[in-house]
Amino acid sequence: MPRAMPRYALLIEYDGRPFSGWQRQDGPPSAQQTLEEALRALEPDAPSIAAAGRTDAGVHATGQVAHADMARDWDPFRLSEAVNWHLKPAPIAVTACARVEDDWHARFDAVERRYTFRVVARRAPLTLDAGRAWRVPGPLDADAIQAGAAHLLGRHDFTTFRASICQAKSPVKSLDQIDVEARPYPGGAEIRLHLRARSFLHNQVRSIAGTLERVGAGAWAPERVAAALEARDRAACGPVAPPDGLCLTGVTYPEDPFSGSR
Repeated sequence: MPRAMPRYALLIEYDGRPFSGWQRQDGPPSAQQTLEEALRALEPDAPSIAAAGRTDAGVHATGQVAHADMARDWDPFRLSEAVNWHLKPAPIAVTACARVEDDWHARFDAVERRYTFRVVARRAPLTLDAGRAWRVPGPLDADAIQAGAAHLLGRHDFTTFRASICQAKSPVKSLDQIDVEARPYPGGAEIRLHLRARSFLHNQVRSIAGTLERVGAGAWAPERVAAALEARDRAACGPVAPPDGLCLTGVTYPEDPFSGSR
């Protein structure tokens, strides 16, 4: 019986702007393809990798997690160093690496995903944060946004807030956290939405962010968010926010695979 290939968990950070998303596909390079090519520079027969979340084009990550099977029994630190060497100059890096059990799975073993969406309210264009935050020209009321967001907490049918091409079997999801953080920003203010759930629907976070921006701008009353949710109709959703401000910030497992490697 052949020996199982050693499996490694990879903690990954990337700037989503040059990628067509996480998942390998025809056309422009994806984050997955770029990472797999770096792994195959070390081992030409390295199989495909699996990740905790399939981020869309333009969406960033500081806490994406994937697993890779390698033929050699690599020291995790040396593997991360070697992979990062071959990833240059693409804006993607392995920030931690750990050996895991052969049946550990980055996607199916995950019990929680965390996202942050950044909105900057100011008249001037963004420079340093261009592509990393969504700029809106008018002021935003953080308290109104929090009041609107409260209607989305808990277990609901999120049909209104998912893409028409979403492949999830059910639109019913539990949203465990949606916190609104307001902070100063040069020439304006920044709102950060922090969301936490076991899993998310396709475009769910961007749909929520675009809807809550309408609340913060005064175009929607907070109660309209509840009505939109209850409608279970994509047409009731606010405008879908661009990917610029969205970042996958973390994935939780029953046991942190990276606890000894950071």
